[in-house]
Amino acid sequence: MEIRTTETAVPTAGVQLTGDLVVPAQARAIVLFAHGSGSSRRSPRNRLVADALNRQSLATLLVDLLTVPEEAVDDRTGELRFDIGLLTERLVGIVDWLGSGGPAGPLPIGLFGASTGAAAALAAAAARPDQVYAVVSRGGRPDLAGADLNRVRAGTLLLVGGLDTEVIRLNERARAELPAGAQLRVVPGASHLFEEPGTLDQVAREAADWFTAALPAQPG
Repeated sequence: MEIRTTETAVPTAGVQLTGDLVVPAQARAIVLFAHGSGSSRRSPRNRLVADALNRQSLATLLVDLLTVPEEAVDDRTGELRFDIGLLTERLVGIVDWLGSGGPAGPLPIGLFGASTGAAAALAAAAARPDQVYAVVSRGGRPDLAGADLNRVRAGTLLLVGGLDTEVIRLNERARAELPAGAQLRVVPGASHLFEEPGTLDQVAREAADWFTAALPAQPG
């Protein structure tokens, strides 16, 4: 299946961001990616996962949640990538934009978050329970979503590397705050960035299966 990526202007929360959009033929839903600390929409890890979702007839939108000037500041200070309130506000704005039709039509929405992006994804899911149906976190910091965790209604899957012991502990704590049905799965032999052979492929398979099961088919 040919996968064609379109660079798309994404309006949200008073700014315009840049996203990479893929809409397979007969797409049944769309997954919005919130990348993590110091990463970007061009992250090869997120792109590998997005490709797996596209092969399952899921559209994907990978967005840089910071503007170019903000990214320059963050490269120096590292502070904006941990501004969960800012990242959440922008994700919620994109969810609303997608829900109103956006560039892909009114498709059911899922969120994929990595590192600090996972906290923003969960907080956005809590803010938009009638629009976000599923969330997957890869090596995420869901604990940073704080009190929003127990308001999440979307089906949630937390994926953590087996060698990432501190992040496992943080995800276990977050899982206890999430409603029943959320799952924590540990990928054996994987470190925080899932650089070990085969581990990121497992993440892609798990995410594709989770979204396929949790996201409703497009009406009509």
